[in-house]
Amino acid sequence: MSAPDDDAPAAERALCRLEDLPERGARGFGPAPGGFTGLLALRRGEGVAVFVNSCPHIGVPLNVLPDRFLDGSGDFVLCAAHGARFRVADGFCVSGPCAGDALEAVPARLCPAADGTWVMVPADAGL
Repeated sequence: MSAPDDDAPAAERALCRLEDLPERGARGFGPAPGGFTGLLALRRGEGVAVFVNSCPHIGVPLNVLPDRFLDGSGDFVLCAAHGARFRVADGFCVSGPCAGDALEAVPARLCPAADGTWVMVPADAGL
């Protein structure tokens, strides 16, 4: 796997190819080197939203099982610790103990390359 590096600013890192994210799905990623908190990416069509994988209520990871972030409908991110539900589009908490709060959004951009379209995020995201 080779992420694009010709046009990528040095302060970015590649999460994965867009094609590796399931449509209407989510995937988790470990922390950046030297970091403690991972990220989650959510795909809707050609769009991707990326958030820090940490519940604003108590700071625990949102998932217990790998890549299991969404509720049964696939419309909300669900915190496995206490059931808070967050909108996919903007991470806003619509129910649960942190209602009215939001997940920490991570700027993401799509970068076309010879081997696919890569999801790029700031190198320090999640630190």
